Amino acid sequence: MTENVENINDINDKLDINTNEAPDVTEGVTDNAETSELQKLEGELMDSKDKYLRLAAEFDNFRKRTAKERLELFQTAGKDVIIDLLEVMDDSDRALAQLEKLDDADKALKEGIVLIVSKLKTILQSKGLKEMEALGTEFDPELHDAIAEIPAPDKKLKGKIVDVVTKGYYLNDKIIRHAKVVVGK
Repeated sequence: MTENVENINDINDKLDINTNEAPDVTEGVTDNAETSELQKLEGELMDSKDKYLRLAAEFDNFRKRTAKERLELFQTAGKDVIIDLLEVMDDSDRALAQLEKLDDADKALKEGIVLIVSKLKTILQSKGLKEMEALGTEFDPELHDAIAEIPAPDKKLKGKIVDVVTKGYYLNDKIIRHAKVVVGK
């Protein structure tokens, strides 16, 4: 019986040795699972970085766009008022032209009106208003509205503006009113 116990102990010892020497099958499975999990996490990290970079770029573009819009808003804040005053400017120019034709006009009255119109023009120019030069230039449909076409009095004026009916204006280099012109053909 002692022999049997010794045999059993020998067998157990051999089994212990064999289990220690045998490769761990679960270790390979764990490594594959860890590698798979690591790759998954790296993929998620790359996606998160990509989303972050896109979001940062989108925010930067938004910031630039709003700054540009704000600047344009400040530059053209009084645009509607200035456009309404253009009619007053046109009427003032017509009144001055009529005063020039009158010989018996009171000199002081004439000078007073010229001074008022000049002051109005100076104020509007300080706000960014600029008169469009059109007479004698090439007709440009981006800048001018042709209201009539007449035979050119000179060959040099063919395709050019021969008369300006209503002046055009820029406000901070943006067209706020097209010039109404007569073009020579």
